Amino acid sequence: MEGMNDAHTVAGTADMPDWEKRFRAPRVSLPDWAEDAPDRSLFVSNATGTYELYAWDRATGAQRQVTDRPNGTTDGILTPDGEAVWWFSDTDGDEFGIWIRQSFHGGDDVPAAPGLEPSYPAGLAIGRDGTTAVVGRSTDEDGTTIHVVRAGAAPVEIYRHRESAGVGDLSHDGSLLAIEHTEHGDAMHSALRVTRLDGTTVAELDDTAGGTVELGLEVLGFAPVAGDTRLLVGHQRRGRWEPMIWDVASGEESDLGIELPGDVNAEWYPDGSALLIAHSFEARGELWRYDLATRALTRIDTPAGSVSGATARPDGSVEYLWSSAAQPPRVRSTAGGVVLDPPGLKAPASVPVEDVWVEGPGGRIHALVQKPAGAGGPLPTVFEIHGGPTWHDSDAFAAGPAAWLDHGYAVVRVNYRGSTGYGREWTDALKHRVGLIELEDISAVREWAVSSGLADPAKLVLAGGSWGGYLTLLGLGTQPRDWAVGIAAVPVADYVTAYHDEMENLKALDRTLFGGTPEEVPERWEASSPLTYVDAVRAPVYISAGVNDPRCPIRQIDNYVDRLASRGAVHEVYRYDAGHGSLVVEERIKQVRLEIDFADRCLKGAAVQP
Repeated sequence: MEGMNDAHTVAGTADMPDWEKRFRAPRVSLPDWAEDAPDRSLFVSNATGTYELYAWDRATGAQRQVTDRPNGTTDGILTPDGEAVWWFSDTDGDEFGIWIRQSFHGGDDVPAAPGLEPSYPAGLAIGRDGTTAVVGRSTDEDGTTIHVVRAGAAPVEIYRHRESAGVGDLSHDGSLLAIEHTEHGDAMHSALRVTRLDGTTVAELDDTAGGTVELGLEVLGFAPVAGDTRLLVGHQRRGRWEPMIWDVASGEESDLGIELPGDVNAEWYPDGSALLIAHSFEARGELWRYDLATRALTRIDTPAGSVSGATARPDGSVEYLWSSAAQPPRVRSTAGGVVLDPPGLKAPASVPVEDVWVEGPGGRIHALVQKPAGAGGPLPTVFEIHGGPTWHDSDAFAAGPAAWLDHGYAVVRVNYRGSTGYGREWTDALKHRVGLIELEDISAVREWAVSSGLADPAKLVLAGGSWGGYLTLLGLGTQPRDWAVGIAAVPVADYVTAYHDEMENLKALDRTLFGGTPEEVPERWEASSPLTYVDAVRAPVYISAGVNDPRCPIRQIDNYVDRLASRGAVHEVYRYDAGHGSLVVEERIKQVRLEIDFADRCLKGAAVQP
């Protein structure tokens, strides 16, 4: 791949284990492209061994690395004219920083919004004129602010509120701005406001008020047509995410009537005549084309598995990022072939996923199960718990679970209550009994795994990162006899301290989940904090943490570790110089190696406490 350092075509790869090859193999994201210069694209790749941004001129084939930072860069956007790249510059993964501007062709990095102090990002929209942008910011002191930034002028603040909010989209002519906000105090369900760039309100849409059931809205994008005031909106009025069209000038709402099970997302085709529909159902994804004139829904042929991103090109073709649990990701096109194919090492395949449905206390639970090829049972088994909590595991390629499989473990992933993709009620179910509800579902799947003969009950590993790491520590304390080993990456460990130290928009989410602050509903926070149960933990515990993490800050992890140490509990801690995870391939390989080595050592005997 021209312009990319082919760092992975190195001697010795023939002897490298497959699990390590999967991490080292070059990957690329789905390319973003400039609205008014579609031959200019931006994508993310780990070609140098660190995930960074790359500019791609499709007309010439030239590719160029845009960013080069020790801890990597993934947040960037092309200006609609294709002349510049905006990328977010933080410090070692702390997510607190400023937007930087660089010419598409290269050159100096300069502050993109001079006059704005560092903050957490809260959305960005850039006008087609190339001189106007709308920048969302979040800080502990100010809450959310939104500013209009024009070349040669000081930024102008047009929005401010203590609760979380974010920039949605600018209209095609740049005169209207769509904002998602949670001024009503429910950070899980946004309302929408459309304003002019002076901050005056044009229209409001709010499904959160006026009843006992609160529903969310999201901005999917203004119509890409001059003078068009239609806004594509995601809503939950029928118990799942699906799109509608809202004309912000007339107030008319148009239901699209897309009768597909599961969640439905959408984006405009470039001429505004149709919508590209992304359909997610039972851990798989597929694409459809919805013609706005005829209301015809036509399936786009994609392989079985997961589509984790898609975009419609001006010629009508669709590019999409596809993978399955067995097959590594590829950026493909309906026009035929692979869009981007990095040179060098190729990721080996893994094994397919099997679907399991288990009856649980809140309804049927969907679990995804893999076991080493040809293996019988019972097996040492890792319950790899996803983060979020508003996320879900899918039939998609993941190097982490594949590494466990290569080491002889079965892998079970549970889409517990709180996961997305199974309807609004399933996602919203975890309020007020945070963590405990998810663990009820994980426990039900654990019982199935043991009774079915898949899992060895003496060799069960509870593992996860972020929210999955939180559930791991909470599970080790509340279900101490169920798990032989616990492995928690960047977890919440002491929830009250985490709340006081975390970034502002996560505080808003936690207030929604718990129904108040730690001072207002202390009994709920105590019941859901792993620190409450730390003295009951029997299994050996491995914890990894980024020292610059603003989401699961290091102080609350240290509090938990100190309690483990005070009673001589078996534990190991690995701290690394990054934020909420690492974008450096070598660092990620090191972490997986340490995790698997810890589990192997503990399951051989004797680290489990009586």
